[in-house]
Amino acid sequence: MTTIAENLATVRDRIARAAQAVGREPSDVKLVAVSKTKPASAIREAYAAGQRDFGENYAQELGAKAEELEDLEGVRFHYIGHLQSNKAKIIVKAAHVVHTVDSVALVKELGKRASKAGWGETRERMPVLVEVNVGGEPQKHGATAVELGGVLDAVDAERALRVRGLMTMPPHDLEAARRAFEALSSLRTLHGGPARLPELSMGMSDDLEVAIACGSTMVRVGSAIFGAR
Repeated sequence: MTTIAENLATVRDRIARAAQAVGREPSDVKLVAVSKTKPASAIREAYAAGQRDFGENYAQELGAKAEELEDLEGVRFHYIGHLQSNKAKIIVKAAHVVHTVDSVALVKELGKRASKAGWGETRERMPVLVEVNVGGEPQKHGATAVELGGVLDAVDAERALRVRGLMTMPPHDLEAARRAFEALSSLRTLHGGPARLPELSMGMSDDLEVAIACGSTMVRVGSAIFGAR
């Protein structure tokens, strides 16, 4: 069996090769190691191998891990799961970045909670990405392309939040995923480009090469690092 450190090295090599293949710098793509359902000890192992950004899908799990791992200097938690308004108060205390804002109502609740937690006052504004359901798949969360502008404007209006980019969950089929990634990139261009939306969070264990070719700046990789759940 390979170790987490070995798996990380393999994934980083994949990222580097994919970036270089399309004339991009590997450093332009951030690896978010998806540690949901994995123990804190696995995060410590990845941290020891140089990994600093970790993705979590469940609010309570994120809160518990953030508390348990608060001794890890420079560790950053990305909340990448569907966010319910009643969990916002947990997220603003434990997460460093939120990838899954998808409605004006959620923006307002997150902004209110973030302000109470000191974001935008004693610390910088909380970075958020807007999740877009580019494929219009009914089983998936995310704003529609039509709703996106309103959600982005709502984030801009919150003093405790700062819009950083867009995120999507693609279909499993690689060609369909490519179309979804290209659509998200086009939406970024339509809504201010990299100057307003520097981050594109797209790509996972099976499709990160395709995502990077389409402009991804953040890939969310779990099973290729930590093994199957």
